[in-house]
Amino acid sequence: MDYRKTIRLYYDYVINCYTRVPLVLERGKGTRVWDAQGVEYLDFFPGWAVSGIGHCHRRVVEAIKRQAEELLHVSNNYYHESQGLLAEKIIHHSFPGKVFFCNSGAEANEAAFKLVRKIGNPSRNEIITMDRSFHGRTLAAVTATGQKKYQEGFEPLPGGFVNVPFNDFEALERAVTPKTIAIMMEPIQGEGGVRVADHPYMASVRRLCHDKKIILILDEVQTGMGRTGRMFCYKNFGIEPDVMTLAKSLGGGFPIGAMVAKKEIADVLTPGTHATTFGGSPLACAASLATFEAIEKEKLINNAVIAGSYLFKRLNELKRQHVIVKEVRGLGLMAGLELTIEGKNIYEECLKRKLLINCTQGNVLRLMPALVVKEKEIDRAVQILDEVFSLEKEIVLTKERGKAA
Repeated sequence: MDYRKTIRLYYDYVINCYTRVPLVLERGKGTRVWDAQGVEYLDFFPGWAVSGIGHCHRRVVEAIKRQAEELLHVSNNYYHESQGLLAEKIIHHSFPGKVFFCNSGAEANEAAFKLVRKIGNPSRNEIITMDRSFHGRTLAAVTATGQKKYQEGFEPLPGGFVNVPFNDFEALERAVTPKTIAIMMEPIQGEGGVRVADHPYMASVRRLCHDKKIILILDEVQTGMGRTGRMFCYKNFGIEPDVMTLAKSLGGGFPIGAMVAKKEIADVLTPGTHATTFGGSPLACAASLATFEAIEKEKLINNAVIAGSYLFKRLNELKRQHVIVKEVRGLGLMAGLELTIEGKNIYEECLKRKLLINCTQGNVLRLMPALVVKEKEIDRAVQILDEVFSLEKEIVLTKERGKAA
């Protein structure tokens, strides 16, 4: 089909709640994707980090093919082997606990909200979250999200959520009341501009939760599965949450979410208190088990550390060369470049040069290449950014000359 016909189908029949560019993608492999005209792109933001081990990783593809020929779906009233094995694998890499499977990060966060409310009600039901956070698009998740723009038009919002500034322990401590049952945060705010939690802050939050018997929920939907150089980001801080939520890269490209809760609180969700039809299906679990296998056998976390170090080296070189780069921040293969200008034009110029990245918060370029990324691919991405920054500088200078004349 002609790519213009595909776009027309969207225009005619698909609800337009996304900002889309006229790019029709047909296939992907590793860090590359190809459009309907056969043009190749370097993807440094693969599916909002969903394809964390690369597009169409052979282990994931083979696992899905095998499972699709045996059993696609099983009601959660019954058992199937791969869900048990996947739960065991997640716990092996995290902390002693149990897992609830769902389909997305928002659903995983909803499960976390219900878990802590079930524990705390009726007297303790408030959840503290962070400004600039992002936790999903359901009504409760969007209320927990510390960004008003995602909440506008959906009032009245559910009660019981309080926002405080990120990385400000004194503000957090002041917000705690006898009603506080949980504190929820991302160890690195992705949608908030790739803002990394301070080590002392994380340690203080963990102590506060312990002392006040508050449940610490870490949203690792974007930071999990090796992204930051550890299987889960919280391990970089030397702490352990009580609840962790996962999705995005968990399925290697296939939709799956999970909420992990410590054993002493997990069993509060008894039969009938929470459920999902599709969560933890044989197909999703097979894809996720293959994702873990790829990360472990191919030493992809080690590559995230090495390639991540190289990425930040190259990005900091860009910062020294271009005054429009205000700050480079992040961890592992999760990088943000805060600019002194709007990032929309930069994003669009990168797209023209066949580099896919993301712009968030208006002026933060977000780069999250797959864990299989190579140095030569990082070099190419940095080269394109360098070209685009230089072009932007020339445009600004031309405008200034015009004003002076």
